[in-house]
Amino acid sequence: MVFSFGESAECAPQQRVRFKDIVYPDISVKKNISYFPDSRDDVKEKYYLLDFYEPAGDTSTLRPLIIWIHGGGFKFGKKTSRGIPLWSKEFAQKGYVCAAINYRLSKKNPLSKRADLVSACSDAMEDVRKVIDFFRKNSTQYRIDLSKIILAGNSAGGITALQSVYSNPELLEYPNQAESNPPANPKANPDNVVAIINFWGAFLNINWLKNAEVPIVSVHGDKDKIVPPDNPEKGLFGSIVIHREADKLQIPNQIKIYRGFAHELQKGFNPLWVSRAVKKRWSEAGEFAAAFLYDQLFG
Repeated sequence: MVFSFGESAECAPQQRVRFKDIVYPDISVKKNISYFPDSRDDVKEKYYLLDFYEPAGDTSTLRPLIIWIHGGGFKFGKKTSRGIPLWSKEFAQKGYVCAAINYRLSKKNPLSKRADLVSACSDAMEDVRKVIDFFRKNSTQYRIDLSKIILAGNSAGGITALQSVYSNPELLEYPNQAESNPPANPKANPDNVVAIINFWGAFLNINWLKNAEVPIVSVHGDKDKIVPPDNPEKGLFGSIVIHREADKLQIPNQIKIYRGFAHELQKGFNPLWVSRAVKKRWSEAGEFAAAFLYDQLFG
């Protein structure tokens, strides 16, 4: 299923709708908030930090929270990497509050060894839970609606978001082959996350989709060779596989495929440079995700 964006010049202007359109032109950002202050100082100051984005002038007492998890193969990246600041800003302009987070990165080889990938993903999942616990304890201060927590991420961040809701660290030990059939997981979605934004991420085992019914919105380039959207030979079940299987299970989901584009919606993946055209595609991906969330949560 392919969705495209565009608006006729003849369309009459419509009233802007919170959570769907940009309604707050200005935002404020609180940087380097420690979400796990009890950790060792050297770890806390490097990993357990988040930037909090909120719409300027917003007086709402209960606001949906999106936790943004950066990519980088569980080896690189931080809360200001790639599209994370762009999405955090644009969703805050729509009325959400966003937490762009750092999390522990692997010192091993998650890009080439399955065991290291599993270990790194498990660590990232644990850190996401620490973030959610932080906001539970401080929901009044940050004016968070704890019934509307959304996980979002690109690449490794998308992988972490999906596994955090549909799996747990124990289930990560199961083989990744499609025919593997682990038992139903009563611990799935322990934090009652209400939706997932998956930008070019994947499941490590597609059978985990049976463990919950949380809506998923995905965006992916069809030429992505790092996280293939429809080729599980690398042990990654990408967005097209997720869409196909979620439809079978009647899990609410949508997917937008960018034809001819690779990882991070680039023509050819380049981790060091991003063009304006790529940023425009990232912004389009955010608009697509926002429309899906609005229909699922507020429509």
